[in-house]
Amino acid sequence: MQRRRFLQSMGSLSAPVGLGLTPAVAQALAAMRMPPQAAAQLATPVWQADPFALGVASGEPRPDSVLLWTRLYPGPALPGQSATARQQQVHFQEKSGLSALQSCKVSYEVYSDEALSKRVATGEFMTHAQRGWSVHARVVGLKPDRHYWYRFQCGQAQSPVGRTRTAPLAQVAVPRLRLALAACQHYEQGHYAAHADMARQDLDLVLFVGDYIYESSNPNYRIRPHTGGVPRTLPEYRERHALYKLDAELRANHAAHPWVCTWDDHEVDNDYAGDQDRAYTDPGVFLARRAAAYQAYFEHMPVWPVGVDDLTAVGAIQTASPRIHQHWTWGQLADLWTLDCRQYRSPQPCRDPIKGGGRVVLNCSERDEPARTMLGQAQEDWLAKGLADSRRQWRLLAQSTQISSTGIDTPVGRTIYTDGWDGYAAARQRLLQAVVNAGVDNVVALGGDVHQNVAAQLRLVPNDPQSPVVASEFVTTSVTSRGMSEFALSRIRTSNPDIAHARSDERGYTWLEVTPQRVLARFQTTPFPAQAGAALSTQASFQVLSGQAGVVSV
Repeated sequence: MQRRRFLQSMGSLSAPVGLGLTPAVAQALAAMRMPPQAAAQLATPVWQADPFALGVASGEPRPDSVLLWTRLYPGPALPGQSATARQQQVHFQEKSGLSALQSCKVSYEVYSDEALSKRVATGEFMTHAQRGWSVHARVVGLKPDRHYWYRFQCGQAQSPVGRTRTAPLAQVAVPRLRLALAACQHYEQGHYAAHADMARQDLDLVLFVGDYIYESSNPNYRIRPHTGGVPRTLPEYRERHALYKLDAELRANHAAHPWVCTWDDHEVDNDYAGDQDRAYTDPGVFLARRAAAYQAYFEHMPVWPVGVDDLTAVGAIQTASPRIHQHWTWGQLADLWTLDCRQYRSPQPCRDPIKGGGRVVLNCSERDEPARTMLGQAQEDWLAKGLADSRRQWRLLAQSTQISSTGIDTPVGRTIYTDGWDGYAAARQRLLQAVVNAGVDNVVALGGDVHQNVAAQLRLVPNDPQSPVVASEFVTTSVTSRGMSEFALSRIRTSNPDIAHARSDERGYTWLEVTPQRVLARFQTTPFPAQAGAALSTQASFQVLSGQAGVVSV
């Protein structure tokens, strides 16, 4: 990458102090930082196009607060084509009257009724070009366990209305939690029938566990094209996110429910691990790209880095290592942890010296190395303490991929895919041992990534009937991304008796209902490819009964 392009992608990246980077990488990042722009001058826009083309969203439901999101975006600069950063800036100025050196005010209103007659909160948010004209308004002082409706206004333009809800008080007994588990929505590979279905459901929240956008393309499965090539800079990632948000069904699902999210690899680059990508790019260069991708992610999602209180801070969404893993509660019914399986992980074991990332290998002993981690030591310790302290009925672990083993037995040994938990066998055992050490039951792992529905048992020693089942697992299929062949999946099922159900031929999401008595999962799917307007049906249903680890067909 040319130095000029590298510097552009860095933006005003905050200093990477205390992020666990090597001194050389930290020095390279700090040396190539660009100074922040001066404070932007407040101006009033005069819109020539709807600035709320990307819709509205909410997330992070707490008993007394929610996070409201929108981004001022008056449509693409070149519809159907990729626009340069300069073209995007010129287009925005033409449609708004705002320059990149100005800021503007966005107001919001929150109501306790769908008719918008009972206003309970108002506020203003200042946004500007350095944060991509995004808005993150944390509304506090709300009442627990109830729905609210909200909208934004900027200049003479008013946004669509969104619906959100708050979580119950932590100490209150609640009868249920209904959520949709979703992942992997490659724009090119299908339409978002799953989002349309979720938007119509009676849900408390949507839990999205990764691959919200895809940086890559596959011409063999293209139903509708990306605009532009592989994103590497902040303007390019912004353009990719905006393309996805322009889908009406995705916008409808955001407007219908609050979302709780974590990320996987395609939000940045396929199979990246920590500060390394598959091309063995210099870590300083790759971290600049990762920082750009992370900033674009936060600009477009109802999510904010943990521990950053100032939602208006420019540097906050440009930090090199923002924390996304969090702990959530739903009354006395459930603890929910959203985990980060990418930012802190070790490189995949038994890497190809030419092309890094995940691959299928035979008899890879590196997978058992104790130092190899999926979550990073700090996140492992945080989760282990959370499990030990948990006193709620259910403990839900939301992470990006499949924990149960998917290796295939052969006459000369067992093959594994190194980018999954099979490549981090010691880390997986530590995770499940933390469950045992905490002395807790009713632990259910929720995942995505593998483009198939999975219901499985989780043991300390995978597939060993002498090893007790200590937790249960549901993995959702992809919203659109293509799944593996039935031949490959049949071999996985044969080699892994812990897997009670696995199908990769259909797309959709997983509907979950958590009650004091059980966790019920319904795999809601449509055949691939996901066509516009397709109806979803229940592929299979499984449950986990309270006090009995393991999945059971319903």
